[in-house]
Amino acid sequence: MPKGYDVGHITVTDPVAYQEYTRRDAPIPESHGGRFIARGGASEAPDGPIKERHVVNEFPDFDGARRALYSPEYQEVAAMRRATAERDILLVEGVQ
Repeated sequence: MPKGYDVGHITVTDPVAYQEYTRRDAPIPESHGGRFIARGGASEAPDGPIKERHVVNEFPDFDGARRALYSPEYQEVAAMRRATAERDILLVEGVQ
């Protein structure tokens, strides 16, 4: 079964408040069988402008990624993210 990924491209607009979001968000993927495989760090955009920060969570399967993203505990902290950052989120199924 292919793994599932939650991929976020982020531009933080309120760095101080965003720290509280990341603190509260961090345990959520793990509670749904996921793990961070990229969280910030260096990045390049050879084909043009993109958001400044990138996060990738890996899950055992695509449904696990969906459950984490739509979970009540994530939806609670997602409001904090919306207030402190611009984020594009993709749910992606890995290769078989």
